Amino acid sequence: MSSTGEPEGGAAMIRDTPEAWEVVESRDRFKGHVIQVVTDTVKMPRDEVADRDYVVHPGAVAVLALDDRERVLMIRQYRHPTRRLMWELPAGLRDVEGEPLVTGAARELAEEAGYRADTWHTLVDLRSSPGMSDERIRVFLARGLTKIPDEENAFVHRHEEIDMPVVWIPLADAVEKALMGMIHNSPAVAGILAAYAASVEGFALLRPADAPEA
Repeated sequence: MSSTGEPEGGAAMIRDTPEAWEVVESRDRFKGHVIQVVTDTVKMPRDEVADRDYVVHPGAVAVLALDDRERVLMIRQYRHPTRRLMWELPAGLRDVEGEPLVTGAARELAEEAGYRADTWHTLVDLRSSPGMSDERIRVFLARGLTKIPDEENAFVHRHEEIDMPVVWIPLADAVEKALMGMIHNSPAVAGILAAYAASVEGFALLRPADAPEA
């Protein structure tokens, strides 16, 4: 114990670290267009074993685009599993093998919202639901925004993306809506709160766009 009565190490100990417990058996349960469901029998402490079901996911990227008036670009999209129209950040799957994450993020910003950005930083990294999925999401901060002329943007929206609105909301208002339970999408909530916190230091503490994932 330290002189303050707190456990030794304190904040220095708070960091996720790699760890892989022995898998005795692994069984495929389902394989779809995007996800796969697997059951692993995992060796636990004291020589016990337990089954763990989880979703294998390719991962995703999301973009918190912030303009020079401190407004966040948000889109609204129907999400069938939740039966809701949800306010989100431009985002997409990591479905191009070997592609830098920031390149995929820039493509999503262009396709879903019709904007490009001059300045990119890593804002926050997420594990969306680590008890049931290996999905990882990187949220980027994009600034220095310009609208892509319609004649240069040939992307055709389909399915849930048809008639998808693009709205600018002041960052402080977005924080309030997240805290009041009016925005539920996890990368949107995390990105909004992270951007608000990072703005206190003028975004000086953010990692570069190509920072490695831990």
